[in-house]
Amino acid sequence: MTEENWEVVGEISGPFQAEIIRGLLEAQEIPVVLSQDGIGRVYSLTIGTAGLVQVFVPAKDFQRAKKILDDFQSGALEDQSGSEELE
Repeated sequence: MTEENWEVVGEISGPFQAEIIRGLLEAQEIPVVLSQDGIGRVYSLTIGTAGLVQVFVPAKDFQRAKKILDDFQSGALEDQSGSEELE
């Protein structure tokens, strides 16, 4: 079995937002590992640097995951179906 290399695709403020990002990426079949430093996790801190959660993805999926996150943060992924009439 070979070890897979993982890269940090982003740092998210707070575990709840990080879970949303995890769901977004996993919906695109990109595996995700979330990591929060000790004190933030122990005390459930969600503000400041202690509240940062690192989002890791496999190196082979890094570029695709980065594009998805960039599109999400810019609003490009918002549902535009509301502007079209349903038949």
